[in-house]
Amino acid sequence: MKKKMLLLNTTVLLGLGGVLSTPTYASTIQDMESQKSQIQNQRQDVQSNIKAASDELTRLQAEQDQMKAQLERLTIAEEENNKKAQKTEADIKETSKQVEQLEKEIKLLQEKLEKRNDILKDRARSLQESGGNVEYLQVLLGSSSFGDFVDRALAVSTIVDADRGILKETKNMQDELKTKQADVKSKLASLEDMKAELDEMTVQLAAQKKQKDALAKELKDKEAKNEELKASLQAKDSSLANEQSTLEQNIKDQKAAEEAARKAAEQAAKEAAKKAAEQAQKAAAAPAEKADSSSAKAETPKASSNDAAPTSAPAPKASNVVTVGNRWIGNSAYVFGGGRSQSDISHGLFDCSSFVHWAYSQVGVNLGPLGSVSTETLKHAGTQVSSSQMQPGDLVFFDTYKKDGHVGIYVGGGKFIGAQSSTGVAIANMSSGYWKQKFNGRVVRI
Repeated sequence: MKKKMLLLNTTVLLGLGGVLSTPTYASTIQDMESQKSQIQNQRQDVQSNIKAASDELTRLQAEQDQMKAQLERLTIAEEENNKKAQKTEADIKETSKQVEQLEKEIKLLQEKLEKRNDILKDRARSLQESGGNVEYLQVLLGSSSFGDFVDRALAVSTIVDADRGILKETKNMQDELKTKQADVKSKLASLEDMKAELDEMTVQLAAQKKQKDALAKELKDKEAKNEELKASLQAKDSSLANEQSTLEQNIKDQKAAEEAARKAAEQAAKEAAKKAAEQAQKAAAAPAEKADSSSAKAETPKASSNDAAPTSAPAPKASNVVTVGNRWIGNSAYVFGGGRSQSDISHGLFDCSSFVHWAYSQVGVNLGPLGSVSTETLKHAGTQVSSSQMQPGDLVFFDTYKKDGHVGIYVGGGKFIGAQSSTGVAIANMSSGYWKQKFNGRVVRI
C-alpha cells in the first residue's frame, strides 16, 4: 500500500524553546506519533515560557500602577505645598507691613513722649518754684532716659494725680507697643522659617517626581519588551500547534487508509472463502473457514490542564501604633496641613501631626479633634518623660522651622516613623545626622 509522506518545517523564535528536528519523512504511523510527541513537548516548554511572560507582565503592570499612584500623590502634594508657600509668602508681606506700621506708631509715640517729657519738665519746674515735692524732682533729675523716668516716677507715691495719669497712660502705651512689636517680629520670623522649609520641600518633591518619572519610563520599556516576547512565544506556539494539527490529520488519514485496506483484504478473504465454500459444496468438500475481524482502538489525546491562577494573600493587619503606619511607606506624600480629611487620608497625604493622629486612631486611641491637631496639641496630649527613658510608641519632637515643629513615633533602635517632608511616611534615624541635630529632647508618652 502506498504510504503518505509528511514534511515537518522547523521554526526558531527569539532563540527560546526547543528547535524542531530537521525535515524528515514519516513512513509509518509510529514515526508520526513520535514526531507529534516531540512537538507536544516543545509546546509545553513554549507555553511555560508564555505563562512566565504573562506573570512578569502582571507584576510589571502592578508596579506601574503603584508608581502611577505615587506620582499622582506627589503631584497633589506639590500643588498643595505650592499653595501653602504662596499663602505663606503673602502672610510674610502682610506681617512685614504690620512691622512697618508698628515702627511708624513707635516713632509717633516717641514724638508724643518727647512732648509729654517737656510738659512734665515744665510741671517739675513749677513744682520746684512753689516749693513742691523734692522726691519728685530727684526722680526726674536722676533718670537716665525718659523711659527710666516713667518707671521711677510711677514708684513715687507723692506724684500729683494728673501726672500719675499721664505717666500710667505713657507706660501702658510703651508696654503695648513693645508687646505688639515682639509678637509681630516673632510671627514674621516663624513665617520666614516656614517659607524656607516649604521651598526646600518643593525642591525635594520635584526631585522625587523626576526620579519616579524615570522609573516609570524604565518600567514601560520593560513592559513593551515583555509584550514583544510574549507575542513571539505565542506565534511560536501557534506554529507548533499548526504542525501538530497537520500531523494528527495525517495520522488520522493514515489510519483510515490502513483500515480501508484491512477491510478490503477482509472482504476479499470473505469473497474467496465464499467462493471456496461454493466450490466445496459442489464437491462436498470441507466446511468453509470463518474469518475473524479485529477492531481498531481509537486513541484519545489527553487534555492539558490550565494552571490555577495565583491567589494573593490577605494583607497583614497592623497590631500596634509602631507598625500600623508601615503601609504608607513608599505610598504617601507630605502635604503641609494635609491628612485632616478622609480624602487626604485615602490618598496618603499627611503632615507630621495628622499622621501621628491617624496612627493612634488605628489602635483605638483618640488624640483629640482631627481638624485641629498640631504639634502644639500633641506635646500636651500625654505625659512628658525623659529622653533616656524613651520607648517604642512615645512621641518625639524636633525643632525644624519652629520649636517643636516636627513630631514622630519612636520605633526603637534610635529610629522613628513619621510623615517626613522629603519622603512622605518613612522611618528615619534620629541617633545621627539631621534628625539628631533637630531632636530637642521632648518625649511624650500617650
